[in-house]
Amino acid sequence: HRRFDYRPKTDPYCQARYTFCPTGSAIPVMEEEDVIEVYRLQAPVWEFKYGDLLGHLKIMHDAVGFKSSLTGKNYTMEWYELFQLGNCTFPHLRPGMDAPFWCNQGAACFYEGIDDAHWKANGTLVLVTTISGTMFNEMAQWVKYDNDTGIYYETWTVQASPDKKSTVWFDSYECSKFILRTYQKLADLGAVFKKIQTNYTSIILFSGEPIYLGNETSIFGPQGNKTLAAAIRDFYNPFRPHQSVREFFVDLFKIIDHVILNHQFYLFYNLEYWFLPMKSPYLKIIYEEVPLPVGSKASFGV
Repeated sequence: HRRFDYRPKTDPYCQARYTFCPTGSAIPVMEEEDVIEVYRLQAPVWEFKYGDLLGHLKIMHDAVGFKSSLTGKNYTMEWYELFQLGNCTFPHLRPGMDAPFWCNQGAACFYEGIDDAHWKANGTLVLVTTISGTMFNEMAQWVKYDNDTGIYYETWTVQASPDKKSTVWFDSYECSKFILRTYQKLADLGAVFKKIQTNYTSIILFSGEPIYLGNETSIFGPQGNKTLAAAIRDFYNPFRPHQSVREFFVDLFKIIDHVILNHQFYLFYNLEYWFLPMKSPYLKIIYEEVPLPVGSKASFGV
């Protein structure tokens, strides 16, 4: 997943149904001698609205919690979409614009407090390690770098087959990946994690070798490929939001026709378009164990 030099301003066209990070705050500077507990937080996506519904499908959201022993204050840190999942996964087809329009930025959110009821009711709130104030402050500097340079949310992992050793063509870039990066950074700084099982959600597409198509300019620009541009727009059209019930079922048939019957998927990744020659089982949601990290050799002297 590509890193960028800066985060662009968001377009006013991109609107969120739920405000991104409504109570967010700056990451505090901790006292060096502080001892900070680190918690693994996980709950079903949209648990606040649908309870455990998506938890039955193992579609989970991940975050990390901190508790300062000196102040007794709790904090939550997570990473998610600025404009909700649908906008990050599929574009808008705006009148008068040839190219699909994406509202697909993601970012870190830090705020005081841990909503125990939210994480415990249908999910997980468990201590995974303790760190010093110094380690926390170094992590905070890394979070700023990570947040400034890793700016686009990516829903899909794309693999060659369900086999665990199969080729991964594209990796996702979402909430769980941020938490895994954070844990690894803490391990590299010297944190020693408890030996507990940790699982994360991945939504996987299965495809043969992807075919590079180009970027927005080369496909949709004045000298672009009009046939390809029309095919991409036609593919994304059934995924548009706010359809009637009748439109939904018509569009569902179109999606099945594209993806399963004709083995077609167009992926937008790192601001470029790729064609995925889809193959069975086409899509799978997995809840897979990823062990807590062990620090790099350089961290043992910290």
